[in-house]
Amino acid sequence: MIELVYDFVQRRKTHQGSYRLNDAFTNISCGIIDQATGVFAKVATIGVYALVYELLVGLTPWTIPSHWATWVLCFVAVDLAYYWSHRLSHEVNLFWVGHVVHHQSEDYNLSVALRQGAFQKVLMLWVYLPLAAIGFPTEWFVASIGINLLYQFWIHTEYVNKMGWLEWVLNTPSHHRVHHGRNPKYIDKNHAGVFIVWDRLFGTFKEEEERPTYGITRPLNTFNPVLAHVQPFADLWRETRSMPSWADRFRYLFSPPGWYPAQMGGFKPAPELSGDEVKYDRSLPLAINLYLLVQYAIVVGFTAVFLFTFAQYSQAVNAVFLCLILFQVYGLGNMFDKRPSARMLELVRHLTFMAASVWLSFVLEQRLFGYAVLISSLVGTAWFAILWSRNTWNGKA
Repeated sequence: MIELVYDFVQRRKTHQGSYRLNDAFTNISCGIIDQATGVFAKVATIGVYALVYELLVGLTPWTIPSHWATWVLCFVAVDLAYYWSHRLSHEVNLFWVGHVVHHQSEDYNLSVALRQGAFQKVLMLWVYLPLAAIGFPTEWFVASIGINLLYQFWIHTEYVNKMGWLEWVLNTPSHHRVHHGRNPKYIDKNHAGVFIVWDRLFGTFKEEEERPTYGITRPLNTFNPVLAHVQPFADLWRETRSMPSWADRFRYLFSPPGWYPAQMGGFKPAPELSGDEVKYDRSLPLAINLYLLVQYAIVVGFTAVFLFTFAQYSQAVNAVFLCLILFQVYGLGNMFDKRPSARMLELVRHLTFMAASVWLSFVLEQRLFGYAVLISSLVGTAWFAILWSRNTWNGKA
């Protein structure tokens, strides 16, 4: 909130800011998808770590004592594992599809920190399993990775400059801005989580010179968070099928982005920037943006209730919740993209929410929750119908 207020003041002074409503809510929606799918992914991440720990803890010739010093050692070890997990996510095509979601935004602000890929945790868990084999307890691992990710939230900002001697030890906003740049000299640099020393040690460090141009080399060009997750897999499938042989297809999966076999021209480096790159955008009237702001707040509230209550439901019920959430953010993303089908889909989205209110009230017997969803849907439908009737979509009201 502090950054958002400061950004507003800066925009009033300089007519420039780091926040755009469409991009910020796409970032938040990707975070919603990550958290909602995490209800299922925990079995394949934390559950697997715990299983490996339980299987191997009795086989090691040592026992790690419960002491603050060994907890610190675990935290440092997790940060080192995060560095390699993060680095491999950039250097291997198969892993990049899980992480690329975090880099798709062409802005750089705290909302970008929330833009996480739902598949990354599953693709990269294996990097952390040696920590379980060493004997670091599951709860230490969960606490350490949680603190690691929480630390990285604040470094996603344009408004903190270089921080003196701390730049030598810690990952800072300056270092992480480099990481999010698509300037060729900045690509695949500064993979650190907390300690930048890993990049300095393993040769992936780059000092921030000019402010980066943010995003990926092939821009996503959509504000739809579901497509943001799906499109990288579609691109990987298309590129893999274009390879001339099965050997090349296999090699492509485990090669860095830009690799192609010799008969396809060989490695293609990231293109140089012209300096006049234009961010993907779709202009919507203020009335529509205000409507979408309220709708996103409702979806965030719906997701929050789900995340606080999912443990009391079966996996089948949770899957229905997940589908509802995905459809909600898909529809709102289409609105921000101003797609031809977006207006009709928006009405269908409200009807779906109305049906969900009946399901919540009478099947799950969550009447307060169900009534809240019903009221928000009825008000939202009426509000959108008024905007549509006045042709506000085209900026004529």
